[in-house]
Amino acid sequence: MNKKGFTVLEIIIVAIFASLLFVLFFIQKSNIDAMERDEDRKTAINAMYYALEEGFYKENGYYPESISEENIKVIDPALWTDPNGINIGDVSSSYSYEAANCKDGKCKEYTLKATLEKEDAYIKYNRN
Repeated sequence: MNKKGFTVLEIIIVAIFASLLFVLFFIQKSNIDAMERDEDRKTAINAMYYALEEGFYKENGYYPESISEENIKVIDPALWTDPNGINIGDVSSSYSYEAANCKDGKCKEYTLKATLEKEDAYIKYNRN
């Protein structure tokens, strides 16, 4: 007598294969999400950089000791917050601004940095 259907071994093999595909999908999705957050961080740092160089420095002839929405008004306010919802300047933010060579609140240099998940830190230095 011929029985139709699957054996327990065939079902187990298919379940293992499906589980593997499921795990690989979520690992890859996690990597893609992290890369997307990294691109968002780079975009924000670039916006801050160009606002400092093309706006603040050209207008004032120096760089500020700190940056925020109040003194750099030309960029989208959402860019001051990293993908984790933490504002630049907060200790746990993935964004940082470090002014250097300052006197009376007027600085000659700065470093803008974003800590990335899938790459080395993204760093911009003053141009002038």
